Amino acid sequence: MTETYTSEFPELGFYGLPGHTRTPRDVIGQVQDAERLGVGNVMISERRDYKEIAAICGACAAVTDTIYIGSSATNLNSRQPVITASIGSTLNRLSNGRFALGLAKGSIHVARAWNVDYPTYAREAEFLTLMRRLWRGETINAYEGALGSFGSLGLAPYVNEDIPILYVGFGPKSLNNAGRIYDGVHLHTFMGDHALTSAVASVRAGEQKAGREPGEVKIWSVFATACDVPEAVYLKYIVARLATYLQIPGYGELLVRVNDWDEEVLKSFRSHKAVTSVGGLIDSVASTGQLAEIEKIIPQNWRPAAVGNARECAEAWVGQFEAGADGLIIHASTPEEFAPVLDEYRKIRPHERFEGRTNRPG
Repeated sequence: MTETYTSEFPELGFYGLPGHTRTPRDVIGQVQDAERLGVGNVMISERRDYKEIAAICGACAAVTDTIYIGSSATNLNSRQPVITASIGSTLNRLSNGRFALGLAKGSIHVARAWNVDYPTYAREAEFLTLMRRLWRGETINAYEGALGSFGSLGLAPYVNEDIPILYVGFGPKSLNNAGRIYDGVHLHTFMGDHALTSAVASVRAGEQKAGREPGEVKIWSVFATACDVPEAVYLKYIVARLATYLQIPGYGELLVRVNDWDEEVLKSFRSHKAVTSVGGLIDSVASTGQLAEIEKIIPQNWRPAAVGNARECAEAWVGQFEAGADGLIIHASTPEEFAPVLDEYRKIRPHERFEGRTNRPG
Protein backbone atom coordinates (compact mmCIF):
# COMPACT_ATOMS: atom_id res chain seq x y z
CA MET A 1 0.00 0.00 0.00
CA THR A 2 1.57 3.30 -1.08
CA GLU A 3 -1.43 5.64 -0.88
CA THR A 4 -0.85 9.02 0.79
CA TYR A 5 -3.70 10.54 2.75
CA THR A 6 -3.73 14.18 3.86
CA SER A 7 -6.62 15.94 5.56
CA GLU A 8 -6.93 19.58 6.57
CA PHE A 9 -5.72 18.74 10.06
CA PRO A 10 -3.34 15.77 9.78
CA GLU A 11 -1.88 16.68 13.18
CA LEU A 12 -5.23 16.12 14.89
CA GLY A 13 -6.90 12.89 15.86
CA PHE A 14 -9.71 11.94 18.19
CA TYR A 15 -10.67 9.06 20.42
CA GLY A 16 -13.57 7.16 18.97
CA LEU A 17 -16.02 5.85 21.57
CA PRO A 18 -14.27 7.73 24.40
CA GLY A 19 -14.46 5.94 27.74
CA HIS A 20 -17.23 3.46 28.45
CA THR A 21 -19.85 2.64 25.83
CA ARG A 22 -22.65 0.14 25.39
CA THR A 23 -23.41 1.35 21.87
CA PRO A 24 -20.28 0.73 19.77
CA ARG A 25 -22.20 1.53 16.58
CA ASP A 26 -21.89 5.20 17.59
CA VAL A 27 -18.35 5.14 16.21
CA ILE A 28 -19.69 5.07 12.64
CA GLY A 29 -21.23 8.53 12.85
CA GLN A 30 -18.28 9.84 14.86
CA VAL A 31 -15.64 8.80 12.35
CA GLN A 32 -17.66 10.07 9.40
CA ASP A 33 -18.11 13.43 11.15
CA ALA A 34 -14.38 13.62 11.88
CA GLU A 35 -13.42 12.88 8.29
CA ARG A 36 -15.83 15.54 7.03
CA LEU A 37 -14.31 18.05 9.46
CA GLY A 38 -10.79 17.35 8.20
CA VAL A 39 -9.43 15.41 11.18
CA GLY A 40 -6.59 13.11 10.14
CA ASN A 41 -6.80 10.26 12.65
CA VAL A 42 -9.16 8.24 14.78
CA MET A 43 -7.84 6.14 17.63
CA ILE A 44 -9.85 3.42 19.32
CA SER A 45 -9.14 2.14 22.81
CA GLU A 46 -10.02 -1.44 23.68
CA ARG A 47 -12.28 -2.67 26.44
CA ARG A 48 -13.49 -6.21 26.93
CA ASP A 49 -17.21 -5.45 26.93
CA TYR A 50 -18.16 -3.75 23.64
CA LYS A 51 -14.89 -2.38 22.24
CA GLU A 52 -13.01 -5.25 20.58
CA ILE A 53 -10.40 -3.49 18.52
CA ALA A 54 -10.52 -5.42 15.24
CA ALA A 55 -14.30 -5.12 14.95
CA ILE A 56 -14.38 -1.40 15.72
CA CYS A 57 -11.48 -0.55 13.40
CA GLY A 58 -13.06 -2.61 10.64
CA ALA A 59 -16.30 -0.68 10.95
CA CYS A 60 -14.37 2.61 10.72
CA ALA A 61 -12.50 1.43 7.63
CA ALA A 62 -15.72 0.45 5.88
CA VAL A 63 -17.33 3.89 6.12
CA THR A 64 -14.35 6.25 5.53
CA ASP A 65 -11.84 7.07 2.80
CA THR A 66 -9.01 9.25 4.13
CA ILE A 67 -8.83 9.19 7.91
CA TYR A 68 -6.14 6.97 9.50
CA ILE A 69 -7.50 4.34 11.88
CA GLY A 70 -5.49 3.14 14.85
CA SER A 71 -5.78 0.96 17.90
CA SER A 72 -4.95 2.91 21.03
CA ALA A 73 -4.41 0.43 22.30
CA THR A 74 -4.55 -3.32 22.31
CA ASN A 75 -2.27 -5.37 24.53
CA LEU A 76 0.60 -7.05 22.75
CA ASN A 77 0.26 -10.19 24.90
CA SER A 78 -3.48 -10.77 24.55
CA ARG A 79 -3.41 -12.59 21.21
CA GLN A 80 -1.15 -15.11 19.52
CA PRO A 81 1.31 -13.12 17.36
CA VAL A 82 0.02 -14.44 14.04
CA ILE A 83 -3.52 -13.37 14.99
CA THR A 84 -2.37 -9.82 15.74
CA ALA A 85 -0.38 -9.73 12.50
CA SER A 86 -3.42 -10.96 10.57
CA ILE A 87 -5.63 -8.31 12.16
CA GLY A 88 -3.11 -5.69 11.05
CA SER A 89 -2.73 -6.91 7.48
CA THR A 90 -6.49 -7.33 7.05
CA LEU A 91 -7.35 -3.90 8.44
CA ASN A 92 -4.63 -2.23 6.41
CA ARG A 93 -5.88 -3.78 3.18
CA LEU A 94 -9.54 -3.17 4.13
CA SER A 95 -8.75 0.53 4.68
CA ASN A 96 -6.48 0.88 1.62
CA GLY A 97 -3.41 1.44 3.78
CA ARG A 98 -4.88 3.52 6.63
CA PHE A 99 -4.29 1.32 9.68
CA ALA A 100 -1.88 1.89 12.56
CA LEU A 101 -1.29 -0.72 15.26
CA GLY A 102 -1.18 0.88 18.70
CA LEU A 103 0.18 -1.39 21.43
CA ALA A 104 0.19 -1.20 25.21
CA LYS A 105 1.64 -3.49 27.84
CA GLY A 106 -1.57 -3.59 29.84
CA SER A 107 -2.02 -4.47 33.48
CA ILE A 108 0.22 -7.02 35.14
CA HIS A 109 -2.79 -8.06 37.25
CA VAL A 110 -4.81 -8.88 34.13
CA ALA A 111 -1.85 -10.75 32.63
CA ARG A 112 -1.66 -12.94 35.73
CA ALA A 113 -5.42 -13.52 35.71
CA TRP A 114 -5.28 -14.57 32.05
CA ASN A 115 -2.15 -16.67 32.58
CA VAL A 116 -0.18 -14.83 29.90
CA ASP A 117 3.34 -13.43 30.07
CA TYR A 118 3.61 -9.75 30.94
CA PRO A 119 5.61 -7.90 28.27
CA THR A 120 9.23 -7.27 29.18
CA TYR A 121 11.31 -4.93 27.02
CA ALA A 122 12.82 -7.99 25.34
CA ARG A 123 9.40 -9.47 24.52
CA GLU A 124 8.19 -6.09 23.31
CA ALA A 125 11.13 -5.62 20.92
CA GLU A 126 10.77 -9.17 19.59
CA PHE A 127 7.05 -8.68 19.06
CA LEU A 128 7.57 -5.55 16.93
CA THR A 129 10.27 -7.24 14.88
CA LEU A 130 8.02 -10.23 14.37
CA MET A 131 5.05 -8.11 13.24
CA ARG A 132 7.21 -6.33 10.67
CA ARG A 133 8.61 -9.60 9.33
CA LEU A 134 5.16 -11.20 9.06
CA TRP A 135 3.84 -8.12 7.23
CA ARG A 136 6.67 -8.57 4.71
CA GLY A 137 5.38 -12.05 3.94
CA GLU A 138 8.12 -13.94 5.77
CA THR A 139 7.64 -17.37 7.32
CA ILE A 140 9.68 -18.03 10.45
CA ASN A 141 10.29 -21.66 11.34
CA ALA A 142 11.53 -23.06 14.67
CA TYR A 143 11.21 -19.70 16.41
CA GLU A 144 12.93 -19.46 19.79
CA GLY A 145 13.06 -16.25 21.78
CA ALA A 146 11.73 -14.18 24.66
CA LEU A 147 8.22 -14.54 23.23
CA GLY A 148 8.44 -18.31 23.46
CA SER A 149 8.84 -21.25 21.10
CA PHE A 150 6.85 -21.61 17.88
CA GLY A 151 7.15 -24.32 15.27
CA SER A 152 6.17 -21.98 12.44
CA LEU A 153 4.86 -18.41 12.16
CA GLY A 154 3.65 -16.81 8.95
CA LEU A 155 0.76 -15.18 7.09
CA ALA A 156 1.38 -15.72 3.37
CA PRO A 157 4.33 -15.04 1.04
CA TYR A 158 2.35 -12.45 -0.94
CA VAL A 159 1.55 -10.31 2.12
CA ASN A 160 3.30 -6.93 1.93
CA GLU A 161 2.03 -4.26 4.29
CA ASP A 162 3.69 -1.13 5.68
CA ILE A 163 1.92 -0.50 8.99
CA PRO A 164 3.12 2.03 11.59
CA ILE A 165 3.36 0.67 15.13
CA LEU A 166 2.67 3.06 17.98
CA TYR A 167 3.46 2.72 21.67
CA VAL A 168 0.66 3.75 24.01
CA GLY A 169 1.88 4.62 27.49
CA PHE A 170 3.56 7.24 29.63
CA GLY A 171 6.25 5.77 31.91
CA PRO A 172 9.67 7.45 31.40
CA LYS A 173 11.59 4.19 30.87
CA SER A 174 8.95 2.83 28.52
CA LEU A 175 8.94 6.07 26.52
CA ASN A 176 12.72 5.94 26.23
CA ASN A 177 12.38 2.40 24.91
CA ALA A 178 9.61 3.51 22.53
CA GLY A 179 11.95 6.11 21.05
CA ARG A 180 14.29 3.28 20.09
CA ILE A 181 11.87 0.84 18.45
CA TYR A 182 8.42 2.33 17.69
CA ASP A 183 7.16 4.57 14.89
CA GLY A 184 5.05 6.78 17.12
CA VAL A 185 3.93 7.31 20.70
CA HIS A 186 0.53 8.05 22.23
CA LEU A 187 0.79 9.58 25.67
CA HIS A 188 -1.92 9.77 28.30
CA THR A 189 -4.78 12.03 29.17
CA PHE A 190 -4.23 14.45 32.06
CA MET A 191 -0.53 14.98 31.61
CA GLY A 192 0.38 18.58 32.43
CA ASP A 193 2.85 20.64 30.41
CA HIS A 194 5.79 19.56 32.57
CA ALA A 195 4.86 15.88 32.21
CA LEU A 196 4.40 16.29 28.44
CA THR A 197 7.75 18.01 27.98
CA SER A 198 9.49 15.34 30.09
CA ALA A 199 7.81 12.59 28.07
CA VAL A 200 9.00 14.14 24.81
CA ALA A 201 12.55 14.30 26.20
CA SER A 202 12.41 10.59 27.12
CA VAL A 203 11.32 9.61 23.61
CA ARG A 204 13.93 11.81 21.94
CA ALA A 205 16.66 10.36 24.17
CA GLY A 206 15.63 6.87 23.03
CA GLU A 207 15.79 7.98 19.39
CA GLN A 208 19.28 9.33 19.91
CA LYS A 209 20.44 6.16 21.63
CA ALA A 210 19.21 4.10 18.68
CA GLY A 211 20.89 6.39 16.15
CA ARG A 212 17.58 7.51 14.67
CA GLU A 213 16.85 10.92 13.18
CA PRO A 214 15.62 13.48 15.77
CA GLY A 215 11.83 13.69 15.56
CA GLU A 216 11.51 10.44 13.61
CA VAL A 217 9.04 9.13 16.19
CA LYS A 218 5.80 11.12 16.19
CA ILE A 219 4.61 11.97 19.69
CA TRP A 220 0.88 12.39 20.23
CA SER A 221 -0.57 14.17 23.24
CA VAL A 222 -3.96 12.89 24.36
CA PHE A 223 -5.99 15.88 25.52
CA ALA A 224 -9.45 15.82 27.08
CA THR A 225 -11.67 18.55 25.63
CA ALA A 226 -14.95 19.89 27.00
CA CYS A 227 -16.18 22.93 25.08
CA ASP A 228 -19.09 24.91 26.55
CA VAL A 229 -20.52 21.86 28.29
CA PRO A 230 -23.01 21.82 31.20
CA GLU A 231 -21.79 20.73 34.61
CA ALA A 232 -23.11 17.18 34.30
CA VAL A 233 -21.20 16.68 31.06
CA TYR A 234 -18.03 18.17 32.56
CA LEU A 235 -18.31 15.68 35.41
CA LYS A 236 -18.64 12.82 32.93
CA TYR A 237 -15.95 13.93 30.48
CA ILE A 238 -13.28 15.18 32.89
CA VAL A 239 -13.94 14.07 36.45
CA ALA A 240 -15.18 10.54 35.74
CA ARG A 241 -12.38 9.85 33.30
CA LEU A 242 -9.61 11.08 35.60
CA ALA A 243 -11.14 9.42 38.65
CA THR A 244 -11.21 6.07 36.87
CA TYR A 245 -7.52 6.30 36.02
CA LEU A 246 -6.75 7.17 39.64
CA GLN A 247 -8.75 4.17 40.86
CA ILE A 248 -6.58 1.61 39.09
CA PRO A 249 -3.67 0.22 41.16
CA GLY A 250 -0.29 1.04 39.61
CA TYR A 251 -1.90 3.12 36.88
CA GLY A 252 -2.95 5.92 39.18
CA GLU A 253 0.44 5.97 40.91
CA LEU A 254 2.27 6.37 37.61
CA LEU A 255 0.01 9.21 36.47
CA VAL A 256 0.58 10.99 39.79
CA ARG A 257 4.33 10.42 39.59
CA VAL A 258 4.87 11.76 36.06
CA ASN A 259 2.92 14.89 37.01
CA ASP A 260 4.76 15.36 40.32
CA TRP A 261 1.48 15.27 42.20
CA ASP A 262 1.18 14.30 45.86
CA GLU A 263 0.77 10.53 46.33
CA GLU A 264 -0.81 11.11 49.75
CA VAL A 265 -3.67 12.86 47.97
CA LEU A 266 -4.08 9.77 45.79
CA LYS A 267 -4.27 7.54 48.88
CA SER A 268 -6.85 9.84 50.44
CA PHE A 269 -8.84 9.84 47.19
CA ARG A 270 -8.98 6.06 47.01
CA SER A 271 -10.06 5.62 50.61
CA HIS A 272 -12.71 8.35 50.53
CA LYS A 273 -16.30 7.23 50.88
CA ALA A 274 -17.23 9.08 47.67
CA VAL A 275 -14.99 6.64 45.78
CA THR A 276 -15.42 3.42 47.76
CA SER A 277 -19.21 3.68 47.59
CA VAL A 278 -19.31 3.61 43.78
CA GLY A 279 -18.74 -0.15 43.53
CA GLY A 280 -16.97 -0.35 40.17
CA LEU A 281 -15.09 1.70 37.60
CA ILE A 282 -16.27 5.26 38.11
CA ASP A 283 -16.74 6.16 34.44
CA SER A 284 -18.87 3.04 33.91
CA VAL A 285 -21.26 3.11 36.87
CA ALA A 286 -21.11 6.36 38.86
CA SER A 287 -24.17 8.62 38.89
CA THR A 288 -24.01 12.38 38.35
CA GLY A 289 -24.55 12.88 42.07
CA GLN A 290 -21.67 10.56 42.91
CA LEU A 291 -19.42 12.35 40.41
CA ALA A 292 -20.25 15.69 42.02
CA GLU A 293 -18.99 14.33 45.33
CA ILE A 294 -15.88 12.84 43.72
CA GLU A 295 -15.05 16.17 42.09
CA LYS A 296 -14.66 17.74 45.52
CA ILE A 297 -11.70 15.48 46.35
CA ILE A 298 -9.73 15.88 43.10
CA PRO A 299 -7.47 18.97 43.09
CA GLN A 300 -8.14 21.42 40.28
CA ASN A 301 -4.50 21.32 39.16
CA TRP A 302 -4.89 17.56 38.56
CA ARG A 303 -7.16 18.27 35.59
CA PRO A 304 -5.03 19.51 32.66
CA ALA A 305 -7.53 19.67 29.80
CA ALA A 306 -9.12 21.99 27.24
CA VAL A 307 -12.14 23.38 29.08
CA GLY A 308 -14.11 26.55 28.39
CA ASN A 309 -15.33 28.28 25.25
CA ALA A 310 -14.19 27.36 21.76
CA ARG A 311 -11.40 29.94 21.64
CA GLU A 312 -10.03 28.90 25.04
CA CYS A 313 -10.05 25.25 24.02
CA ALA A 314 -8.29 26.03 20.71
CA GLU A 315 -5.60 27.96 22.57
CA ALA A 316 -5.13 24.99 24.91
CA TRP A 317 -4.67 22.72 21.87
CA VAL A 318 -1.95 24.97 20.47
CA GLY A 319 -0.29 24.91 23.89
CA GLN A 320 0.20 21.16 23.54
CA PHE A 321 2.29 21.67 20.40
CA GLU A 322 4.28 24.40 22.13
CA ALA A 323 5.03 21.91 24.93
CA GLY A 324 6.54 19.49 22.39
CA ALA A 325 3.77 17.31 20.96
CA ASP A 326 3.79 16.42 17.25
CA GLY A 327 0.10 15.56 17.21
CA LEU A 328 -2.99 15.91 19.37
CA ILE A 329 -5.60 13.25 20.07
CA ILE A 330 -8.82 14.89 21.25
CA HIS A 331 -10.35 12.86 24.07
CA ALA A 332 -13.73 12.92 25.83
CA SER A 333 -15.66 14.94 23.21
CA THR A 334 -17.07 13.64 19.94
CA PRO A 335 -16.32 15.39 16.62
CA GLU A 336 -19.78 16.97 16.67
CA GLU A 337 -18.98 18.44 20.09
CA PHE A 338 -15.49 19.75 19.30
CA ALA A 339 -16.39 21.14 15.85
CA PRO A 340 -16.64 24.73 17.20
CA VAL A 341 -13.09 24.38 18.57
CA LEU A 342 -11.85 23.43 15.10
CA ASP A 343 -13.25 26.69 13.74
CA GLU A 344 -11.24 28.68 16.29
CA TYR A 345 -8.17 26.45 15.96
CA ARG A 346 -8.09 27.09 12.21
CA LYS A 347 -7.56 30.81 12.95
CA ILE A 348 -4.56 30.30 15.26
CA ARG A 349 -3.12 27.03 13.93
CA PRO A 350 0.67 27.13 13.45
CA HIS A 351 0.39 26.13 9.78
CA GLU A 352 4.13 26.18 9.08
CA ARG A 353 4.70 23.52 11.72
CA PHE A 354 2.62 21.02 9.75
CA GLU A 355 3.73 21.71 6.18
CA GLY A 356 4.09 18.48 4.20
CA ARG A 357 2.39 16.47 6.94
CA THR A 358 0.23 13.46 6.04
CA ASN A 359 -2.33 11.60 8.12
CA ARG A 360 0.09 8.74 8.78
CA PRO A 361 0.53 8.82 12.58
CA GLY A 362 4.01 7.29 12.79
